[in-house]
This record gives sequence, structure tokens and C-alpha cells, in this order.
Amino acid sequence: MIYPLENANEQVASQIYKVFQHAYKVEAELIGAVNFPPLSRSTIDIASSKTLFYGFQCNDCLAAVIEISINEKRLEIDSLTVDPQYFRKGIAGRLIEYVLDTFEYSEAVVETAVVNEPAIILYKKHGFVEYKRWIPSHGIPKIAMLFKSCDN
Repeated sequence: MIYPLENANEQVASQIYKVFQHAYKVEAELIGAVNFPPLSRSTIDIASSKTLFYGFQCNDCLAAVIEISINEKRLEIDSLTVDPQYFRKGIAGRLIEYVLDTFEYSEAVVETAVVNEPAIILYKKHGFVEYKRWIPSHGIPKIAMLFKSCDN
């Protein structure tokens, strides 16, 4: 079940943090990053964020989280994390489909590490195409992907 998460609630922010930590530790290992910026995000950062969070519940647990923002008809997927115990169950794809089907936008964008092959494959499967590569100040090469809405 997919539902909105009230990230300003301290207990909910703590649950989101836990999923982020479990998932991002696996991603950091996958891409070979020692200092992975998403792992430094605190519960307070999550609770004070103005972005929208949606969760996927499985067995009464928060199994996955998608965080989005919408700016001038541009839907941005700021994070998509699945707790490792729920990997390979199609949950990430269901969250992507949910936000693409639920919100009004002209284009959707997402960024990930260039070497994060599973994420790139997932986003391509849902119609995203690469439009940019760069190396930010933290040194982890990134790729940006774009999805154009059929409504525009």
C-alpha cells in the first residue's frame, strides 16, 4: 500500500531515516563511495524538509520511500529508497508509477550515480532517458534522467 508520509512527525521522520540508512548503505557500497552524502542526512533534516514523502507499507512496516518535489510543472524524484529486505519485489517500480500517475507535471527528472546500474535500468524501464552527466563537488559521477509526460 502506498500512502503519504507526514515527515514533520518525529516518529515518521525516524522511520524514513531508518529506510534511508539501510538503503543508502547498500548503494554506497555498490558505487564504492566512502563518503556518501545521502547517509549524512539526519532525522531533523527529514522532518524539516518541504518535499513530499510517500511510503510503501509491507507487513506493517515501512518498506520503501519516495521523496518528490514539484517545481513549475517539473516533478523531481529527490530520493527513492527500498529497505534491502524488500529488494527485488517491484516496490520501487510501483512507487515510480504512483508518482508519475498521480501528479500533474510536464516532465519528471531523477539523478543517480553513473555506476548505479540497477537504478538506471529501473528508470529506463519506466521511460526515463539520460540527458546529462557530470561530476559534482563530492566527486561521485552522476547521471540525470528525464521523463516527458504524455499529457503535454
